[in-house]
Amino acid sequence: MREMPPSHPFDDDKLKEECGVYGVIGVSDAANFVALGLHALQHRGQEAGGIVSHDAERGFNSARRFGYVRDNFTKASLMETLPGPLAIGHVRYSTAGSKGNTQIRDVQPFFGEFSMGGAAIAHNGNITNALALRRELIEHGSIFQSSSDSECIIHLMARSLQRNIPERMKDALRRVEGAFSIVAMTRTKLIGVRDRLGVRPLVLGRLGDGGWVLSSETCALDIVGAEFVREVAPGEMLVISGGKVESSFPFERTGSRFCIFEHVYFSRPDSILNGQSVYETRRAIGVELAREAPVDADLVCPVPDSGTPAAIGFSQESGIPYAMGIIRNQYMGRTFIEPTEQIRNMGVRLKLNVNRALIKGKRVILVDDSVVRGTTSRKIKEMILDAGAAEVHFRIAPPPTAWPCFYGVDTPKREKLLASNMTEEEMRAHLEVDSLRFISLDGLYRAVGEAKGRDPKKPQYCDACFSGEYPVKPADMLDQGFKLDTAAE
Repeated sequence: MREMPPSHPFDDDKLKEECGVYGVIGVSDAANFVALGLHALQHRGQEAGGIVSHDAERGFNSARRFGYVRDNFTKASLMETLPGPLAIGHVRYSTAGSKGNTQIRDVQPFFGEFSMGGAAIAHNGNITNALALRRELIEHGSIFQSSSDSECIIHLMARSLQRNIPERMKDALRRVEGAFSIVAMTRTKLIGVRDRLGVRPLVLGRLGDGGWVLSSETCALDIVGAEFVREVAPGEMLVISGGKVESSFPFERTGSRFCIFEHVYFSRPDSILNGQSVYETRRAIGVELAREAPVDADLVCPVPDSGTPAAIGFSQESGIPYAMGIIRNQYMGRTFIEPTEQIRNMGVRLKLNVNRALIKGKRVILVDDSVVRGTTSRKIKEMILDAGAAEVHFRIAPPPTAWPCFYGVDTPKREKLLASNMTEEEMRAHLEVDSLRFISLDGLYRAVGEAKGRDPKKPQYCDACFSGEYPVKPADMLDQGFKLDTAAE
């Protein structure tokens, strides 16, 4: 029986990370490096993970497991089955396919055997025309083994008439719409590619004298001692073999629309995105929040953990003291995998506890990374008041999340998003707090380095979850009746 990472009420009201991809070539026991890299990317997906390696004598080998990297890919008995100087890996949180009911066949990387040899592929993002592609492929004889949209790429590659796997991959990806960062491998090549808008991240690193690394984030280069070389450009394909890196641009170049929520929430604060420190960007968000939405209060407290840098920035700009008014229990572990109903009713208190000595009698500013359904925010507010706070003021790092993401982030349906149904004042009343303010979209853009704010005619980032302006129309969802905001469109 498979054992899943624990689920908590605190997490149910948060946007779920997408996935993480990682690949290594040119070192002995590449799979061990991949396991370390996936451990550093665990924040991007905690549901399952997988590694595929290739060895000249033993060919392709794979291992896919449910649960955390630390619980699976640190065992010598498993890692010995993944020999070779080339390997790729994936950590998953399901965004397409059978959400919450993942089967082992859905866990990446996926592998396919072609006439010119085998290939494995790991995908971060979401294919927005996957249902249409799947119907077409099935009608032409393809047999799918998983519910994942990523498997479409393998079948499209199988149908291509090109003579080598990188060219077949180009053929396949030209049919794909949506967002993708892909790490793939053949017997001798490591391949990395980003969609033409560069919505999802992918970076290149150098490992020792002859090794190379592809990773979703730079923090996973640091863990193996790799040197950050550069980001893979939007629409770029890298093919790494024999110590050389070959670059090509197989898609029409249309400019970048990188996911702005990577800066706000998804990426680790010790990563670098678009040449910027994620930590410094989040601190700058707090600075902008303090300028846009000042409030007279006694303490600035983060909602752990991703609200911390913004709270520091808010405190520095406002001059209001920063304090750890809420403490996160870092050792939830597996104790509450199947909690009793009584335990479930404790809700957020399983993960967060209020520092009563600090909070009592104080006017408290809580800085959080998002308000999705609002259920967690209300519980945190109640905890703060129960501890004797005089006032509770919420300051939220991103703008209101009013639209679902179709590019690799698991967001609720639009009707479940608080900001899609209420104004800011209505949300304040619903949460029953003394004040509630979100950063403006222009303020967020200033925090990520766009001094003039957001260009409404040509947005520099993908901000569809805030604006309703989707850079790639979600074809499958439109077919199912989803309505775009015609004003934004």
